[in-house]
Amino acid sequence: MSRIVFLNGSFLPPEEAKVPIMDRGFLFADGVYEGVGVLDGRLIDNEAHLERLERSLREIRIDNPYSRNEWTRLEQELVRRNGMTEGFVYLQVTRGVAERDFFFPQEGKPTVMMFTQTKSIANAPAAKNGISVITVPDQRWERRDIKSIALLAQVLAKQAAKEAGAQEAWMVENGYVTEGGSSSGFIVTKAGSIVVRPLSHAILPGITRQSLLRLSKEDGVTLEERLFTVEEAYGAAEAFLTSASNFVVPIVSIDGRPIGDGKPGPITRRLQELYLQMAREPAIAAE
Repeated sequence: MSRIVFLNGSFLPPEEAKVPIMDRGFLFADGVYEGVGVLDGRLIDNEAHLERLERSLREIRIDNPYSRNEWTRLEQELVRRNGMTEGFVYLQVTRGVAERDFFFPQEGKPTVMMFTQTKSIANAPAAKNGISVITVPDQRWERRDIKSIALLAQVLAKQAAKEAGAQEAWMVENGYVTEGGSSSGFIVTKAGSIVVRPLSHAILPGITRQSLLRLSKEDGVTLEERLFTVEEAYGAAEAFLTSASNFVVPIVSIDGRPIGDGKPGPITRRLQELYLQMAREPAIAAE
């Protein structure tokens, strides 16, 4: 089956999907995006992702081109056309095509694009064995709560991680961990409580993060929403990350230092189990 993408109302092979060079996403990174995990053919946490998309669009003053029902129908159709049972759906909305000018164009309409990426998530080696993380300075703009397509700082951070033999970078500001290059960061204290940075303009409101916190509370895990330092992370009993494209992944080392015994810990394993149970409940089937 050949791959199919979505662009401005049409389902097309990728080689036929063309965006003009005057698109403001290309010229200014003037747009936002979302990513939704797919497991067993289902869109995971899709309502929450679409709610965050609506917020991001509202914050940068782009009219939402579709209702939630319309977005969901298009996502499901894209998953169906690509025959995908597990992976990731990427959605992007830019301010559209106009002559290059910093001011918002008076006319025009948003550019809407979606594609799928087939990948193993639930049984990926990273989920089983854990990953390594390095820390880097957080060099992003101050509105990190908006899921902007301006991702140069994250690209540089994750490239630094790759060159260091790690799989993710934790960004650090004033000695405190903000979040990963494409994930939310957590540590587990030796007392067994989960620590995660509270929401603010400093971090993206992760959807997988949100679901995991709810599941943790329901399971009786102690939660601490507060800042934590790199040094505290080095001494944690466990560490892990969450994201729509990876769900829950153990972190076994930070900056080359083993976390705990250097293996995925029991609390992280329990949270992986809880999230997968939730994700496999009857939900939004891509039919």
